[in-house]
Amino acid sequence: MSVQETEECRVTSTDQPHDEFVRLTGPFRRELLTHCYRMLGSAQDAEDLVQETYLRAWRSYEDFQGRASLRTWLYRIATNACLNALRHGSRRVLPAGLGGPATDPTALDPRRPEIPWLEPLPDELADPAAVVAGRTGLRLALIAALQHLPARQRTVLILRDVLSWSAEETAEVLAITPAAVHSALQRARARLARLEPAIDEITEPPEQDRRELLDRYVDAFERADVAALTRLLTEDAVWQMPPNPSWFSGRDSVAALLAAKLRGKEARLMPVRANGQPGFAVYHSGEAFSVQVLTLRGPAVAAVTAFHDPAHVRRFGLPERI
Repeated sequence: MSVQETEECRVTSTDQPHDEFVRLTGPFRRELLTHCYRMLGSAQDAEDLVQETYLRAWRSYEDFQGRASLRTWLYRIATNACLNALRHGSRRVLPAGLGGPATDPTALDPRRPEIPWLEPLPDELADPAAVVAGRTGLRLALIAALQHLPARQRTVLILRDVLSWSAEETAEVLAITPAAVHSALQRARARLARLEPAIDEITEPPEQDRRELLDRYVDAFERADVAALTRLLTEDAVWQMPPNPSWFSGRDSVAALLAAKLRGKEARLMPVRANGQPGFAVYHSGEAFSVQVLTLRGPAVAAVTAFHDPAHVRRFGLPERI
């Protein structure tokens, strides 16, 4: 056999398992990314952990030999990677998780970039099934509440209540007993109900009403029409602006904030989707400024989380300038 033939055989034998690995594991990438995001609250950290998961899986692929379902095996690797990351990091938060609401929009607290803030997840990166069922598995309110659960309780609740895994499947991933799964799930559910009791009460308007509401929002925001914006808010509306720890609660307080901050601003909004929710990339004078994620309830806007970091705009594949 010639040197060339020997090299061709070596490449073929090396490429075959790799090609098989990519073909079989590739379809799980987006749902694994969504799983890691739920665990960590950061799109960037989730992407890094998925890369680590696939690297670990490739290294041990030849030893896998179908001893479990491929999906369960990948979830076990991803979950353990997330749990390890959580042991060495801090939980992600939104401003409302740090203290009470502010009252003076002219005296905002300074930005706190050192705090590990919760991040939005672009819908195009997420598991399509999670986007469709966003209210029950991907909304910012739920992701923020999950970050307050101990790591194992968080994992159990995600696998059991969000992904609808059985106690036996969950136990297999975490290497614990089904009884331990049941116990952790009960504690997690009770704590989550105290943290965010209204998660399952969100009722979005019908599609046509939703489009009209968002169109009115864009028109009012770009014209800096605070009165029109105020009419679109629920009475208990909440406005958050990480990395600024100040946040505002109640229609009147939010209206005062908008009046103080929109005056004299030239804004343009471009639609995005994040966490299964409508949102906008906001540009001020043509420069990327923030990503807003809106929570709609009935015919109005119940919450706006405005991530004041141009890096989030870029993560949605949008330009820095328009």
